[in-house]
Amino acid sequence: MASDFDAISIAAESLCATARWCYTRGWVPATSGNFSVRQGARILVTASGLDKGTLTPEGLLEIDLEGRVVSGAGRPSAETGLHLVLYKARPAAGAILHVHTVWNTLLSGIHAGAGHVDIGGYELLKGLSGVTTHEHVERIPILKNSQKYSELMVELEDALKENPATHGVLLSRHGLYTWGDSVSEARRHLEALEFLFEVEGRRVLGGAD
Repeated sequence: MASDFDAISIAAESLCATARWCYTRGWVPATSGNFSVRQGARILVTASGLDKGTLTPEGLLEIDLEGRVVSGAGRPSAETGLHLVLYKARPAAGAILHVHTVWNTLLSGIHAGAGHVDIGGYELLKGLSGVTTHEHVERIPILKNSQKYSELMVELEDALKENPATHGVLLSRHGLYTWGDSVSEARRHLEALEFLFEVEGRRVLGGAD
């Protein structure tokens, strides 16, 4: 049986590989995006300002459940508090991925006034954990983007309570947060949601029914 140290080390390598994969997809341009993984009370999160295309475990900081740095060089992303809210609201979550893509940025802006985007009728919805039919309607809440992170944390907490079945949260004209019980599940949710955002975005912008 792997020790806790081995488990977190393996998860860190997987997280960094996923971050580099996101970079190749153009989903974390410049130094955008942030990623974290959790094993019990231990959380590793990307340090601020790093190029995700070259991310290695040395670019991860260990923080406690209050967001205080336990080890590592650099400072946590300003959005680390949002990761902590997500881990508290979703106790089964073992990894969180935050990306800035063209399609989630466009779609979150288009639907910002409604406060959510509903996506239904697509086969790839079954890529989301617990979804077994294309008839499922995934409601993804959209929060107004803000640099006032203490207020945004409260809004995120409320959105997660109001949408217990959602697999992601959008910040308007900013990006997506998604999660999973492992890095691999979070990555699957990310890939499924981004496909759905692109299909729905093309449908809306193209004027299709």
